[in-house]
Amino acid sequence: MAGPETDAQFQFTGMKKHFSSYTLTGRMNCVLATYGGIALMVLYFKLRSKKTPAVKAT
Repeated sequence: MAGPETDAQFQFTGMKKHFSSYTLTGRMNCVLATYGGIALMVLYFKLRSKKTPAVKAT
């Protein structure tokens, strides 16, 4: 049965408070961090400068 005593057993501090797998908020933060990391990697590889070769092959 869910009651007020079940909430007291999950008192996390530090990073565990924000990224725990026991709470919905913690799971949501893990998903958002993963999606954000993937988006940053995609943007990095799309926007990085392309080096052109000094001598073009003909």
